[in-house]
Amino acid sequence: MEEEMAKEEKSYHVHYAKKGMKRQVRSYFVEAKWLNRGYTPRFDEYMSKALASSGHTLLLTSSLVGMGNVVTKEAFQLALDRSKMIRASKTVGRLINDIVAHKFEQNRMHVPSSMECYMKQCGVIKEEAYDELNKQLVKAWKDINEEGLIPTHVPMPVIIRALNFTRVEVIVYQDGDDYNHVGKMMKHLIALMLIDRLSI
Repeated sequence: MEEEMAKEEKSYHVHYAKKGMKRQVRSYFVEAKWLNRGYTPRFDEYMSKALASSGHTLLLTSSLVGMGNVVTKEAFQLALDRSKMIRASKTVGRLINDIVAHKFEQNRMHVPSSMECYMKQCGVIKEEAYDELNKQLVKAWKDINEEGLIPTHVPMPVIIRALNFTRVEVIVYQDGDDYNHVGKMMKHLIALMLIDRLSI
């Protein structure tokens, strides 16, 4: 891939994909230290690392590599957090995962989720934490919609790509934790996308 991008004078595409991977690995390392120390971070401290560990940045930057001239250095920089929409997109993915999967993840050795961090920091019960995280989900969707409707310096194909990743995350968690426990609906959707023929 690097050689192909170098031929097209776009070797910086691969550079940004590597940067996304490094960010992901660093966030995993921080979370592993938290887990090994039994440390529950403050909610904002958790979110600053958990947005990277969700995989959204890595997937987005990697998916932009082969998009050609529409993706500039600025678009990659925006994909690495400098865009309100990209940050909101990652927030939706992280929070929806934590809301749905936190019980499963706490039954195995896992870093505290946003649920546990928020409950501990604010001294609230699970239902109150759900309510607050759902409010933050609504705010993040508003930010996504705002950036999608109002022209910005982010190229529309990049916005659409980020939005599509967010849509996939919602589908994965809409009926439970289909990431960790794949159900009938997820199997059906995967079959529709990858196995079943499309009649034209």
